[in-house]
Amino acid sequence: MSFQKVPTSRSEFTTDPSGILPAPVALTPGDGTTVVADGTRVLADPALRTAARWWSRATEDAFGIDLVPVDPAADTPAPRPADASPEVPARGSHVGQATVTFALDRGLPPSGYRLTVDAAGVRVDAGDLDGAHAAAQTLRQLAGPAAFRRAPVPAVTSAAADDHHGQLVLPHVTITDHPRFPWRGVLLDVARHFLPKADVLRFVDLAAAHRLNVLQLHLTDDQGWRMEIARYPRLTEVGAWRRESGVGTWRAGVFDGRPHGGFYTQDDLREIVAYARERGVTVVPEIDAPGHVEAAVAAYPELGTRKQRHEVRTTWGVSTEVLDPSEESLEFFRNVLDEVLDVFDAPFVAIGGDEVPTTLWRENPAIVARAEALGLDDVGGLHGWFLARLAEHVASRGRRAVVWDEAFGPALPRDVVVTSWRGWAVGADALAAGHDVVMAPEQVVYLDHRGGDAPDEPVPVGFLTTLDDVYAFEPLPAGLASTRQDAGTSDGRTGALLGGQAELWSEHLDSARRVDYAAFPRLAAFAEVMWSAATDRSPGSPASIDFRERLVTHHLPRLDAYGVEYRPLDGPHPWQTRPGVAGWPRDRAAELAAGGLRGVGGWVEGRDEDEGGPA
Repeated sequence: MSFQKVPTSRSEFTTDPSGILPAPVALTPGDGTTVVADGTRVLADPALRTAARWWSRATEDAFGIDLVPVDPAADTPAPRPADASPEVPARGSHVGQATVTFALDRGLPPSGYRLTVDAAGVRVDAGDLDGAHAAAQTLRQLAGPAAFRRAPVPAVTSAAADDHHGQLVLPHVTITDHPRFPWRGVLLDVARHFLPKADVLRFVDLAAAHRLNVLQLHLTDDQGWRMEIARYPRLTEVGAWRRESGVGTWRAGVFDGRPHGGFYTQDDLREIVAYARERGVTVVPEIDAPGHVEAAVAAYPELGTRKQRHEVRTTWGVSTEVLDPSEESLEFFRNVLDEVLDVFDAPFVAIGGDEVPTTLWRENPAIVARAEALGLDDVGGLHGWFLARLAEHVASRGRRAVVWDEAFGPALPRDVVVTSWRGWAVGADALAAGHDVVMAPEQVVYLDHRGGDAPDEPVPVGFLTTLDDVYAFEPLPAGLASTRQDAGTSDGRTGALLGGQAELWSEHLDSARRVDYAAFPRLAAFAEVMWSAATDRSPGSPASIDFRERLVTHHLPRLDAYGVEYRPLDGPHPWQTRPGVAGWPRDRAAELAAGGLRGVGGWVEGRDEDEGGPA
């Protein structure tokens, strides 16, 4: 996973008969096609073999052909097993007709590639493994919707189609490409509603298909603890289960009366990590603290401020039950993080820090005294102190912590990445203070928020966030970018804008079908913003018109072939509605007017708890 800055450039709109999405930097269509059939050789530089192997397997499954891996050093087919049957001529004698090559070219930008399909075959030149993964996904899109199926579907519509049965026909084209941002992320919340492992693996595939390279897996919250921790078994014995769940907004007080739960073993998570790695996706685990911990406190009451036994939370919103910010709690979560770090190989670990009510801390004389003993001006300072200690522990293991923007402050170590969710301005402040930043403002990229304003929109919570809204997202608006020009720390360092992240909080997404509906096609729009060159993407702009054309003509058929139950552009199918389930709509324009780019989400002292955000 590369996090070097990459060059960006604006490409001219060109005719793209294949509708590649996200749009590449440059694409030049050619004349003619190249056939990839049984016996086609696949040569890959050892550094790029993972991407070549994934593309070969996906292609073999989709088109029913057998590709032949070749050692590029010897340029000979890989050795056959001793007990293999004698080699026979390939169907139609296509051996040697085309060659697919994955070659390393370190002169290309980080995560960049150059893809050429011509009469000589298929050639991928990639700057690194990330670039090869991206090229493999582009190559898959060039093959059409059929490439997104798990088995071949015989074409019977015409004799011409039959001629290509058992073959992959690729159009001649030259594509040069690299990403705009190194962090192109999506958060999947499996704490509020558990998703079985198979659904998580499927979501990894969909993220990779859109060249998203970070999956932040939200594993713990008030409503459930989803990761096996050997040292503390009650975290899953107790914390992974709740007796029922709220239905719709917590304000309605409606419950389903059905127990809910589940967790991943450490081997399950290692499998998810390895599966994602083979597709160019880094899984960033999130263990939330010192708020959003009711499930942990239900399992181990001594962690809580009140030290009282209680059940795993069944409602949504923000809980006042937060950790006692004690040395004992710190040691507990250090031990948890040690097991997390052993399972996940990502360079980053998210440790939360959002929505931490200080109400119970202020009512506890011992906690107030602890803040004074630490020299803090206010008991609220324990929030930053606690997270800083966890971040230091993560750093001692050679990783970097990631926190939500409430944790940004003087106590936060400089190497910690800040995810700006309540708006844009705190992210800009963190950049100026020297922190690397991921932009994820709930006003635009919280995809659990309603996608339409009609009465049949299922569980209409949050802001109205349309496909056009997401496509027009700008991670660092011009007004904030200009204020950073003279900013910087005393040592002259400003942080890097790593990129952005879309979020899928699952209070109201209780199945993979509901995740599909909330995510797509808006996640495709987000992916293009993160990958493709900067340009005017406002509604009605040439870029937005071009995007919608590629989406409707080419990309939705790909999602159909893969089996994604996305939200139709004109509103939900009848079976996607949720009649009678109350939402809690919010007004983006009004809240932006009140809070500006800084936003007004999350817990605010003196104000009632609010729905939305990383809650």
